[in-house]
Amino acid sequence: MITIHKDPGRDFIILNLTDPQMNNAEWEEGHPHRRTLEYTLAELVERTRPDLITVSGDLAWAGEDHSYRMLMRLLDSFGIPWAPVWGNHDNQKGAEYTEFLADLALSHKNCVYEKGDPVLGNGNYIISVEEAGKPVTAVFMMDSHDREPFVDENGEEKMAWGRLNAAQIDWYSAEAEKVRAAGYRDSAMIMHIPVYAYRDASVAAYRAGLDLKEMTIAQSETEDVWNPGYEKSFGVQYEDVGSYSGEDNVFAAVKAAGHTRLILAGHDHINNWVISYEGVTLAYGLKTGSACYWRPRLSGGTVVTVSVNGIAGIRHEYVDASAFHEAK
Repeated sequence: MITIHKDPGRDFIILNLTDPQMNNAEWEEGHPHRRTLEYTLAELVERTRPDLITVSGDLAWAGEDHSYRMLMRLLDSFGIPWAPVWGNHDNQKGAEYTEFLADLALSHKNCVYEKGDPVLGNGNYIISVEEAGKPVTAVFMMDSHDREPFVDENGEEKMAWGRLNAAQIDWYSAEAEKVRAAGYRDSAMIMHIPVYAYRDASVAAYRAGLDLKEMTIAQSETEDVWNPGYEKSFGVQYEDVGSYSGEDNVFAAVKAAGHTRLILAGHDHINNWVISYEGVTLAYGLKTGSACYWRPRLSGGTVVTVSVNGIAGIRHEYVDASAFHEAK
């Protein structure tokens, strides 16, 4: 377990970044995507003063080695502990390449990362937030892999987005019991691909009949769009939930453990909702930067606040970098 200390009398701030996802060419000096990302990260660190930076996957595209090196160098330059999990694009060249990425990350001074048991993937580990030697919150960092086969209702085999495997779920359940017994107030789980329960939460929370693709961020922050019991939710859904296509059994394990209060995912670049569903906050991290596909008003980072009593809140920190993409 990796331990990071919380200052007494001060909230511990986790800044989550997700899906920066640039290729080698986009790191050329003056490229709009590079300028956007560098500006966005500098703004986020200045505004939020984080104690830990997490990256919920798709740091770049597998095989784009220069992009990974440049991003990791940039993350390390802030002098703040940073911890990644791998996304589907990081994993798409197989276990050997992901091992290379893990070694590359670990070569940086401020990276906190553990490979974990290879049966689980690469990068299943726990970050412990402690204050004055006492445990506060445990952060489970989980590898959600790339894609895997799925047999649909017609018996046809298709490829679906990845999910946590059975061994990972067993590992999580055992470790969650350990952190509970050790006195941790609560825990969070950070991964790239959302769990299947995100689909159920979206259906349960948004009022029926809404055109989700036309909803503004401002509208999502009003109670008018949410069903009773979900009025404290916020955020938009401009694309379908990109989870594994069938039940993945992760949420059942989380509820059975009764300790994890937050699941934070990336993957779907233009979704950023935060919904409390059956006692657990399910959240999308705000996409960081403009590479791949994005919406200029949906870029920045996500801030998780940890008090002495555990997870105290989550919010998005928006950074407008659209000027870097205006026609010259």
